[in-house]
Formats: sequence, C-alpha cells, structure tokens
Amino acid sequence: MGDVSEFMKVLKQRFTQWYNRREDRKGTLWEGRFKSVLVQGKGHPLVTMAAYIDLNAVRAGIVEDPKEYRWCGYGEAVGGGRVARKGLAVVTRSFGHGSEWRVVSRVYRKVLFGAGEESGRDEHGRPLDRGFSKKKVAQVIAKNGKLSQYELLRCRVRYFSDGVVLGSKGFVNEVFEAYRGKAFHTKRTEGARVMKGGDWAGLCTARDLRQGPIQVAE
Repeated sequence: MGDVSEFMKVLKQRFTQWYNRREDRKGTLWEGRFKSVLVQGKGHPLVTMAAYIDLNAVRAGIVEDPKEYRWCGYGEAVGGGRVARKGLAVVTRSFGHGSEWRVVSRVYRKVLFGAGEESGRDEHGRPLDRGFSKKKVAQVIAKNGKLSQYELLRCRVRYFSDGVVLGSKGFVNEVFEAYRGKAFHTKRTEGARVMKGGDWAGLCTARDLRQGPIQVAE
C-alpha cells in the first residue's frame, strides 16, 4: 500500500483475472497502463487537475452535468459526501473563500463550467471537444454557481437517501422513535439530521440505517 504504482498493477491484474474467469474470456481488460502525475497540492495546478477529473464524464458524453455522475468527487460532494466536500474545500482554498460547503460548491461549480466549455467545430458543426455550451456556462455564472433546490434534492435522494426517511424534523423523529433499536443504531438519541449544503427549508433526513429500506405511510 506504500507504492501506488504497485498497488494499481496488482489491482488491475487480479480484477482482470477474476473478470475473465467469470465471463470466460481471455486477454487484457484495461485500455492503457496506469499513469500517475505529481501535482502541487494547492493553487491553480490542484484546481485544474480536479476539474479535469470531474469533467471526464462530460467529455465522454456520459452525462451533461458532472453533478449527475455519482462516481466523480463533485457528484458525491453535491450528494452529501463529507470526505468529498472536504477535498473540494482544499481544492478551492486558494480562492480565499473558506471551507463552508455552501460557498465552496458555488466557487467550484463556476470553475468546472468555465474549464468545461466546448471548443472547436468539425465540418458538420459538432464540437471537437465535448463540454458545455456557451449558453449553459453563462447560465451557471449568472446563478453564481448555485444549484436549485430541485437539483440538490435530486442528487441527495438519488445518491444518499435511498431507503432513508425524508421530511420535517418532527416527522423524521417520529419514525425514528417507532423503529429505534431495529433500524437505527441504539446509541443515537435523535433521528433527524438537517440536510446541509443548500436551502432545504428545514428538510431533514435519517442516514444511519442498519438494515433494508423502511417504507412509512404518512
């Protein structure tokens, strides 16, 4: 684990062997060899590299907005991932805006869309480099990088709240008391967790389920 190159070599080899046995196939599975780049841990180099990684799914045409790709750091951060949010706070530290997610999210979203604007055109008028249209970039800048409540809620529920109670603080605590000791950790004293990172108008959720989803009728 002390050598990232050796770790990736072993990981790719063993996964390929497992996958080939399962699918009854032969040959390599990965397109290219693993490469690592040493990046300065602050300032413009770090921001540029982070944006490059988070824009990969957009460049590949998988999603139209990086927040929709749950496997990138930005998508996880928008969904509520604490580690991802701390990471983006480090990335944007050079802008001097502090580490509050409400601010970090807007700053980084503007960086993403500024760096991800499509460029060049082929003979058919299609962009040579996939990305965001000038109109979309302008919309994000005009909103100061702020996501609407609908966009935030969609990401939050999709990635992190499946099977978790969602509603007012009173409603969440009511369900928590009903299922305390069954679906929730016994050490918890309250079920409601205020959703952070956006204007949720007091919306709460419960995240520490210990078994399958619970369906509760209001």
